[in-house]
Formats: sequence, C-alpha cells, structure tokens
Amino acid sequence: MSAGISGRTFQAAAEQGRKALVAYYPVGFPDVPGSLDVLRTLCGEGDQPGADLIEIGLPYSDPVMDGVVIQRAGTRALARGVRTKDVFAAVETVANTGTTPVVMTYWNLVDRYGVDAFARDLAAAGGAGLITPDLVPDEASDWFEASDAHGLDRIFLVSPSSTDERIVATANACRGWMYATAVMGVTGTRTASSSAAPELVARIRALAPDTLVGVGLGISNGDQAADVAAFADAAIVGSAFVKLMVAADDAGTPGDFDGLRTLLTDLVAGVRR
Repeated sequence: MSAGISGRTFQAAAEQGRKALVAYYPVGFPDVPGSLDVLRTLCGEGDQPGADLIEIGLPYSDPVMDGVVIQRAGTRALARGVRTKDVFAAVETVANTGTTPVVMTYWNLVDRYGVDAFARDLAAAGGAGLITPDLVPDEASDWFEASDAHGLDRIFLVSPSSTDERIVATANACRGWMYATAVMGVTGTRTASSSAAPELVARIRALAPDTLVGVGLGISNGDQAADVAAFADAAIVGSAFVKLMVAADDAGTPGDFDGLRTLLTDLVAGVRR
C-alpha cells in the first residue's frame, strides 16, 4: 500500500513517538459558517495541538450507516441549506490550517456530482483523499481512475465480519490507510473497548503487514483513544464531537465550543500516552 498524503500524516505522528488522532465533523452543522469554525477548532488553536487529520462528512438524505447523533446533525444541516459544493470550502478551510483533510461521503453524492469532477475539485481545494463507506473496491473502477488522475488517496473500510480475502483485496485497493470499523459502545457514549477492534487490526497486520490502520467507531474520551493507540496507527473520533455540538445547538448556543475544546484536549493527550 502506498502511504499517500494521509498515510504520511500517520507516519509523521509515529516519528514523534505517538499515534494519530482523526476527527470527524459534518460540513453544514449548525450551518456552513459554523461548521467551518468547528473544523478550525478541531485543527488546534495557538499552542494547543489538534487532530492530525480531519475527516469532513458530507450530509446525505439517507444516512443508513450513520449513528443517531450524526444523523441528527446531518438532517439539520440539509434543512439549513448545505450543498455538496460546501464540502470543498470545508476542505480548503482545514488545508489552510496545515492539517490534512479528507472527505467521508456516501458514493451516490460523488456519482451525482460527477466522479472526475468531484476528484478534481477535492484535489484543487487541498484534499488528500476520500473515505467511501458504502463503496467496495470491486465496484470502484471510476473512483480508481479519477483518484489516480488527481493524486487522491482511496480509503476503504473493513469490519470484523470481513473475510481474509476481503481484507487483502481492500488493502491492495487502498492508498493512504485502511478504515477499520469496530464499534466500542453506543456511538459517542461507550465506556469500554471491545475485543473486536484489536482482533481485527491483528488480522490486518498479519494479512497486509504494510497497511496503516485507523480505528473507529464509538471513541468518546482520552482513555479509549489511548486504548486504540496501543494497537492501531490512528484513533478516529466523530460522534463524541458531534454530540457536543448538537447539545449546544439544542441549547441555543451553537457557538459554544468549550466542551469541544475540552474533549479535544483529552483525546490529543490520549493518543500521546
């Protein structure tokens, strides 16, 4: 597997004697300008380090693979007017901080926009690549062509139910890193790690030793991030951030980032233990 742009971000963290933190947040929630402010905060402020890589979500009307919290935020973002093109402004916002941005989206949105056009605009905005949770390598010929043409990373998913053959094929298809999904509890609120995540990563290491692996879902605090950092190259956190901002929106204080900053500090410390 080629490390690509996003994989080199993981390698840079390893050279510092730690693991990487990946933060997910959807563009458009609480609105587009507000989401750009959240993304800047997640990238770190002043002397406070932030996430190493930002995973920018693109809200979708039928988010069958998202948890309840992310669905709620995405539904509000769509109702408030977010559009596919807004994701490129979010990518540029993150790239301008010096943090690596990737986009996570359902494939239908890319297909509707135009696969080559999406790849072109993502690369032009400074994006490193694309995470495609509902696209498998066997059906990704258009994406292979477009990502090669525009120098973008391809990040596919595997789960504990993936066969050995699927893991090997996915590793060969990825450029950058592999996303290993292993839920650690009710999304954003789990209190303990399960054995599924380390067992899955151990299988990936055995089958595809050169593969960089990021692990989500369900990490909600620094202790869980430290648990994941013990066996994976990166800890991925999403719902925990979104949950805080949904609560702030519910309270009528969408610009209150205090909880976000506190959680980010805890997670940054966790991957550095």
